[in-house]
Amino acid sequence: MLSTESSNMLDKYYLNQAIKEYVSADLFIVYTSIIIGIFACKTVYELSQLISPIYFKSYHSLTKGLQLEWSNRAMSTFHAMYIATVSLYFVLWSDLFKNDPQRGPVILRSSTASISALGVSVGYFLSDLSMIIWRYPSLGGMEYVVHHLLSLASVAYALLTGEAQIYTYMVLISEATTPSINLRWYLDAAGMKRSKAYTINGVVIFLSWLVARILLFIYLFWHSYIYYDEVKLMHEIGVVMMHVVPLVLSVMNLFWFSKIFKGMVKTLKRE
Repeated sequence: MLSTESSNMLDKYYLNQAIKEYVSADLFIVYTSIIIGIFACKTVYELSQLISPIYFKSYHSLTKGLQLEWSNRAMSTFHAMYIATVSLYFVLWSDLFKNDPQRGPVILRSSTASISALGVSVGYFLSDLSMIIWRYPSLGGMEYVVHHLLSLASVAYALLTGEAQIYTYMVLISEATTPSINLRWYLDAAGMKRSKAYTINGVVIFLSWLVARILLFIYLFWHSYIYYDEVKLMHEIGVVMMHVVPLVLSVMNLFWFSKIFKGMVKTLKRE
């Protein structure tokens, strides 16, 4: 059994090795992936403005502000589908975060693919946050600004340090709820608020939110507790973020979940 001194030396060795390996990685990947994320957002936004008037009749009846939000939601839907898929792959199927002591602490693991995916996500959060601030408060109030700032800070930290990428990807799985949220807005904008599709969409949002933003966060807290010895290997700011960011996001998720539940009940009663 290792002594406390030997254990601490081993912990420092893993941390130094992880930092050395990460720093030696080509930073070109980091900056390129962020630029790709921004470019992808701009492309989807402009494609939405080009295609929507052709295929959606209700688009013409929207104000300029709502047309802008229509395209902004297309952008966020694209990112959500991309990052939720990538996150599920890394957390559930990839070997990167498998329980293998020989590969060192899971909290310090990263790969070229995981770095690139996070860079694309940082590009999205920078783009979307810029639009929210530019059009404030039409694209979302202060809660959206806080949510995006926290998300951007945590994803950027994992990207630039290589730490806590497993937990970053767990949190990003919650983006799987975004497409159904945006679909609800589209149905409302299309005048389909009393349709069957709108009702079904409300139930889907409730169930997906429960799984991806409530139960998943409970699992994240449990997992970080089990691996807390590894969490302590992170830099101090990383440890603080590990405590603060998921907690604040959980409170916000619970607040929104209560509103989703009330809205679903109201819609079902009307049916």
